[in-house]
Amino acid sequence: MNEIKTTNFSPMRKRQKRMQIAVPPSSYKIDFRDIIIFIVERKMGMTRRTFLMDLARRKGFRVENELSDCVTHIVAENNSCSEILGWLHKHKMEDSSRFRILDISWLTACMEVGRPVDFEKYQLPVSQHIAPNNNPGPPATPDIGGIRISPYACQRRTTLKNFNQKLTDAFEILAEHCEFNENKELCLTFGRAASVLKYLPFPVVRVSNIEGLPWMGERVKEVIEDILEEGESSKVNAVLNDESYRSIKLFTSVFGVGLKTSDKWYRMGLRTLEEVKCNKNLTLTRMQRAGFLYYDDLISCVSKAEADAATRIVQDTVWRISPHAIVTLTGGFRRGKQTGHDVDFLVTVPGSRQEEELLHTVIDIWKKQELLLYYDLIESTFENTKLPSRNVDALDHFQKCFAILKVHKESVNRGSASQSKLFADEGAKDWKAIRVDLVVTPFQHYAFALLGWTGSRQFERDLRRYASHEKKMMLDNHALYDKTKRIFLSAENEEEIFSHLGLDYLEPWERNA
Repeated sequence: MNEIKTTNFSPMRKRQKRMQIAVPPSSYKIDFRDIIIFIVERKMGMTRRTFLMDLARRKGFRVENELSDCVTHIVAENNSCSEILGWLHKHKMEDSSRFRILDISWLTACMEVGRPVDFEKYQLPVSQHIAPNNNPGPPATPDIGGIRISPYACQRRTTLKNFNQKLTDAFEILAEHCEFNENKELCLTFGRAASVLKYLPFPVVRVSNIEGLPWMGERVKEVIEDILEEGESSKVNAVLNDESYRSIKLFTSVFGVGLKTSDKWYRMGLRTLEEVKCNKNLTLTRMQRAGFLYYDDLISCVSKAEADAATRIVQDTVWRISPHAIVTLTGGFRRGKQTGHDVDFLVTVPGSRQEEELLHTVIDIWKKQELLLYYDLIESTFENTKLPSRNVDALDHFQKCFAILKVHKESVNRGSASQSKLFADEGAKDWKAIRVDLVVTPFQHYAFALLGWTGSRQFERDLRRYASHEKKMMLDNHALYDKTKRIFLSAENEEEIFSHLGLDYLEPWERNA
């Protein structure tokens, strides 16, 4: 029997690390006084940090031992942007915008050439500090560097400031393509990804920036990685080059033309609007004929000045009929957008039942004023006894009018040079056709209708999903129903609806999800 040497099993002593004696910063000559550096130890370790601090000081850089207000440049290694933001928040640094937050490669490049180098390509994408969301949110809410990001858009304050426009544009194209092909699951996947990216207050510059974020699955990561590395996405390019996508997008740009009609025209071999107009086998609806007749005006964006002019027309007409009516501009313009494709209004008359005849009278007045180019009046089918709809995208059942108004140039921003030039370029034509939607609701349902018509689409989807999944409630443009208590919850304003749902109130301009 072979003898076993017990020495093989004896624990080896760890080699004692040589103690590094820190040299006081004051012992070094400072050549670059405008730059004050702090090196983050997180994921780097104390030994490497001490070595880099000493080396940088030998090269004439001022490096601080502690993070303080005098620091101008923060250097980190193997940390994502969100991790550094969370780290700064824990260290009570509320305004991260005053720091240049850089990758360690910037410092090594500086030391290599013996002077500060341009920081642009080394800068971690920090635009502003992410304030922590104190709302507890659903259990699935992930933590990113100590910051909670909810999977529900109704818990994310999303303004119009988008730091990831290139990425969100790509996902909106992919989502639209999936919608055209009736692929609801993928459409939601790309739409949710775009919504989260719009919320981020920093640009994503590497895939690690999105680690742990909700709705960032493999399909989404592939697209982001493509764009970050190649500057474009092969998947997006394939969609943009797809003939069916281009044709259906063109057809649906016509007022009154939906997906089914567009698909039918495409299958008939039609590819351009001129081909559609010249095809004698097609019978266009009244709405579609108006869409083609005023196409050039309707396809152009409606400016805020034009929306304001339309608002004055609607308010003047409604108040002439009912002085106590409430007329509210909704949709994207209420969320702070400066352009849109149409102008939406919600009308209600407190303490009165005259809303049933209101739109009829409005239409008669506009006809006499020769302002009405087209209208389609849909009578109310709303029944108080019905529960809120289970379909999160369901249209409401209130009385509504889809119209095209003639808006004269003198009513647009009265004296705006840019608008005057716009109309002057059109020669003799001194007006523009603008799409206007009016919805009339009983006052007791006004708050719910206002919330629904303000949008955005993704915000509304997530708000209703949150109500159903987290609160066992049903929400639509008519009411909020508590399925547990089996009662309708009343609300005089949007704040009360948020309160019923246990959500922090989001202002309209914070709902651009």
